[in-house]
Amino acid sequence: MTTIGRVILVVATAAFLPLAGTAQITDTGSIFRAPIAMDTVVIKSGFDINAFIRRIRTDSSFYKAFRSMHLFPYTAKNRVYVKGNRGDTIASMISTTRQHINNKCRTNSILERTVTGDYYKKNGDNNYYTGALFDYLFFTTVPVCNEDDIVAGNLSRKGAGKMEAQKYRLKQLIFNPGAKISGIPLMADHENIFDESESYKYNFSVSMKSYNGETCYIFTITPRKSFEKKVLYNTLVTWFRKSDYAILARDYSLSYHTLLYDFDVNMHVKTIPIRAKNCPSEVTYDGNWHIFTKKRERVSFTTMIEYDNH
Repeated sequence: MTTIGRVILVVATAAFLPLAGTAQITDTGSIFRAPIAMDTVVIKSGFDINAFIRRIRTDSSFYKAFRSMHLFPYTAKNRVYVKGNRGDTIASMISTTRQHINNKCRTNSILERTVTGDYYKKNGDNNYYTGALFDYLFFTTVPVCNEDDIVAGNLSRKGAGKMEAQKYRLKQLIFNPGAKISGIPLMADHENIFDESESYKYNFSVSMKSYNGETCYIFTITPRKSFEKKVLYNTLVTWFRKSDYAILARDYSLSYHTLLYDFDVNMHVKTIPIRAKNCPSEVTYDGNWHIFTKKRERVSFTTMIEYDNH
């Protein structure tokens, strides 16, 4: 895979309603100083906006959820579709997979699988970058042992080698959106949405609503008018559980265009409590991206995860 290809693979992983009765609040307790709109329910609750912004910028609960899923046996139903220029399906992979936990080691097995088109190469390798991404996130045939869901230091740790650097950028984009990520060509720090050089291009708002029976703060980021074509994030919406600020769901929508590459990616992730830990239960992805000299790739996937004894 080319360097640009790895970069696109990283960027591709990382997906609104207007608020009624909002007030403009400026955070003066941290470096972040952009106006934040809060609905009347949030204002009356005595919400501490300064503490909330600091918590968002250092949040690790979403990353912890994806690490926690490696600790439990589960069955996943997966659907991956590759689309052609006319929107028709030219390749697909539909499967049911199983994560096994034995002696503190996890492995995955395929319970059933149906493949169409050129989803795989003749040698069995993935024919599409997104297929490789899917396997990297959700499937391993080699035992992985002695894992934990301790997040302290792991999100900021970057190992030696190009692949480790790419994994580091991938983790930053998915689990710490808004953080500065070095090494992505022609990005011009547009991913750094909480920095003063980018934050003025966005609207930030907080509302409070129920999500699956849980009271949540909903933090929404959208581009300001006239900046829609000049930003990386089209939408970033996160549902924080009020009681402990655990992330119950997150929507991403990212797009960017350069002469070397372009992409338009949407993702949605839901989590559920498993034995007092939050774990992903649903991940959907819809991506359209192109690398110079390579064919355009339009791929979507959904994985639904059912944990044992839940």
